[in-house]
Amino acid sequence: MANTSEFRNGLCIKHNGDLWVVVEFLHVKPGKGAAFVRTKLKNLNNGKVVDNTFNASAKIEPVRIETRNYQYLYNDEMGYHFMNNETYEQVQIAKHQINAPQFLKDGLICQVMFHAEEESVLSCDLPSHIETEITYTEPGIKGDTATNTLKPATTDTGVEVRVPLFVDTGDWIKVDTRTGEYTERVKK
Repeated sequence: MANTSEFRNGLCIKHNGDLWVVVEFLHVKPGKGAAFVRTKLKNLNNGKVVDNTFNASAKIEPVRIETRNYQYLYNDEMGYHFMNNETYEQVQIAKHQINAPQFLKDGLICQVMFHAEEESVLSCDLPSHIETEITYTEPGIKGDTATNTLKPATTDTGVEVRVPLFVDTGDWIKVDTRTGEYTERVKK
């Protein structure tokens, strides 16, 4: 058991019978009354984010987790399949446990979080940015870089991304997997 002074972003705790990750926390010491900790917790089972307040003296139960690199292989009706490149062990992960499954590409290395005692998968995080090829977009106009106008473009993963007018079919771009937004054009 630990107390709330050990809160930090990314800490995994057992609370109300579920596993939660601390997304944000703030220690508050009002002028009157007892101190408390205001938190934002993400449920690892369903991905739901909730606000919760703990008394400063409350006991919490931290859970030991491990993060390992796994390579994405394929998906089918059973789920998404990943492989550890060192041990060649394969794991199957449900779609709701992956932070941006629409951006998965064959061979992409992802961070898979495991419950250390139970060896069960908790979540899978893609890299913050991926490089992807534009398979279709309306033709751009040469020299049209002065405005901030965006147009729809389809990537090789099938996701539609808004890109600047100068991006054409066949161009490679960098996309932020957390927001799904275009970041920059990449030279290949």
